[in-house]
Amino acid sequence: MQCDLTKRVLDDAGLPYIVVDLATNPHAVDAVKQLGYASAPVVVVGAASWSGFRPDRIKALAKAPATVPAASTDEPGDDSWE
Repeated sequence: MQCDLTKRVLDDAGLPYIVVDLATNPHAVDAVKQLGYASAPVVVVGAASWSGFRPDRIKALAKAPATVPAASTDEPGDDSWE
């Protein structure tokens, strides 16, 4: 449920994101554990990250000036999560 709520708030804020299914991606599970999280969703933005449904963090992110072009959600990204 927290994952669905997080996606909904990201969509409402117009923020692009990539969904990584921890149930099918053991590498992503290891990465989440290395960040110190034990529950989903985990949101990673640059060097910052958080776990759980955090609409306050998403709203703050939406208000922050963009410093890097947003990644397209239509194509796989070149990152360690996939």
